[in-house]
Amino acid sequence: MKSTRILISSAIAGLLAAGVATESLAQDGKEKCYGIAKAGQNDCGNAKHSCAGKATKANDPEEWKYVPAGTCTKAGGKAGGDKKPADAKK
Repeated sequence: MKSTRILISSAIAGLLAAGVATESLAQDGKEKCYGIAKAGQNDCGNAKHSCAGKATKANDPEEWKYVPAGTCTKAGGKAGGDKKPADAKK
């Protein structure tokens, strides 16, 4: 029983640490850029999966990578919550 509690506590601590590390990247002059990640090179999960590196196709508008702030649109993506790449037309 005690080992289960320790295991759960460790898992929660790991998840919290991962969230803090991700947030710190965003605060260090980086921004999320949607639609530029190559297959297998996304930085985090989305509605389709929960892990980095799980993108199945390049330039998927739902996948994102951290890039230096201000460079996303130059690379053809969309910064922040606007998930449609610059060259996508609807």
